[in-house]
Amino acid sequence: MRHLKIGLTITGRDSASLDKYLNDISKIPLLSNEEEIAISKKIKDGDQAAYQHLVNANLRFVVSVAKQYQHRGLSLGDLINEGNIGLIKAAGRFDDTYGFKFISFAVWWVRQTIMQALAEQTRVVRLPLNQVAAISRINKAIAKLEQRFERTPTVAEISAFLGMAPEFIDDYLSHAGLPVSIDSPMADSSNFTLSDQLEGNLSRPDEGLMQNSALQDMDHLIKTLPKRQAHIIRLYYGIGTNEPKQLHDIADIYGLSKERVRQIKDQALKELKRRGATYFVKLGRIRN
Repeated sequence: MRHLKIGLTITGRDSASLDKYLNDISKIPLLSNEEEIAISKKIKDGDQAAYQHLVNANLRFVVSVAKQYQHRGLSLGDLINEGNIGLIKAAGRFDDTYGFKFISFAVWWVRQTIMQALAEQTRVVRLPLNQVAAISRINKAIAKLEQRFERTPTVAEISAFLGMAPEFIDDYLSHAGLPVSIDSPMADSSNFTLSDQLEGNLSRPDEGLMQNSALQDMDHLIKTLPKRQAHIIRLYYGIGTNEPKQLHDIADIYGLSKERVRQIKDQALKELKRRGATYFVKLGRIRN
């Protein structure tokens, strides 16, 4: 991957340094869909300036994600700097032909780098030395399962993968400060965690941009599905309707068995996953 340094960074630990950074990035214009596509094509051709442009235009979104991980051992400034590393990784891997906006793709990478930094920070401070070998196995398992599931695995999944007692894994995760699931905030709220408001000097019009972008991405991807699959997905998740419907309700609408509706829903989710629709993978994990 190309090496890139972010020109705007938080160099101090005081609030003035953070305020200056937030003020600086708030002045960087956001990209339209057309601009994002054009820049992505330039990046494929090796244009380093375009690479830098894509990263800088999305720095403010890293702040929104970083805020969700405060008070876990790293300062907000450190969390933002770690998240920016994930943003750079995402910019080097993004493909405009995926069919959705860059931030929808990048948020997973931003979260992963932040969580890895938190785990490393707390592991150095808190974990007994005689657990190093077992912890190494757990970390490797988490990395493999993250790639498989495109999310942080649960304790039960790690336990099954390693054949290790879930109590030990749970104890390690609690000591390491590593979140068990990056989906957990979504389970308790109808809003995407991406919609957390930016504070400080970020302009108020930015507050809903990521949520709106995510909804637009999902709507675009749903439209690519066969008509029945698309309708079942919309009904099941309450997209464009008053509230989500249960499988048996959808089964009654279509005159199908509950199991058949589940199969259609799962097939649609697999197709959306193939297209890179991370949000729907997460939704599927929560509702299943």
